[in-house]
Amino acid sequence: MSDVAFERFRYHKPLPNFYKLENPKNPEREISDELLAELLDLAKKYDFTGISYSKLSDEFKNEFEIDFDNVLIFKFLMGDNLINMNRSAEKCKLMDDEFQEYGVHVYEFADFLRENGFQADLIHPLDDNLSMRAIAMQSNDCAITRSNMCLFKDGLAVSFFMIHTSIENLPYKSENDMLWVKEFCSTCGVCIERCPEDAFDENGNFLRKMCTAHREGCNDCLLRCPFYKRGYDKVKRRYEKMKKRS
Repeated sequence: MSDVAFERFRYHKPLPNFYKLENPKNPEREISDELLAELLDLAKKYDFTGISYSKLSDEFKNEFEIDFDNVLIFKFLMGDNLINMNRSAEKCKLMDDEFQEYGVHVYEFADFLRENGFQADLIHPLDDNLSMRAIAMQSNDCAITRSNMCLFKDGLAVSFFMIHTSIENLPYKSENDMLWVKEFCSTCGVCIERCPEDAFDENGNFLRKMCTAHREGCNDCLLRCPFYKRGYDKVKRRYEKMKKRS
């Protein structure tokens, strides 16, 4: 199929505005454990794997010229059947359908928070002025693999939506216990070896412009990555054994 045919599906379609409630004029700043548990239950009702919490640093906010602090990250696993499809325009369309389906529910999460007195706004995932992965890294709950994918312990094939909120007492992580992933990736290299587009330079650095994931639905690197094939916990145990032997 020609490049022109793929170009139509290069990016996700914008999400419509599905808010049903307005933000409160004087939003609450603290959420109870019980209400946060209700929000998590609501997310899991729609097959989200969980919620991570990002507290943006002043340096990060200054860099991106944003004024919000507290971010909820709603994570979901992409469907295995979709991931295993051959690249095609149809696959890109189905990927967008999945994106839209999950995105609708994020407005429901925002309305849940607004109804309970909190400010809550979707960070639009197609905003070119923000790096969603950089915000995710501020949560100390993920790592970036060599093939430039955002790895949570939930799985490698995780996509996510974000809400910024007035809630200041979210259970933020102060340290990232996944930083070992970068070293592990440096010992692996299967994504570099098997990339059909040679989307890495001579030093093994990822070349975004060469990658056809969004343009054609290619995810060969994901399918071959140990984190996808074996899961986070098994790869970590393998890494720890390797370190003991060295």
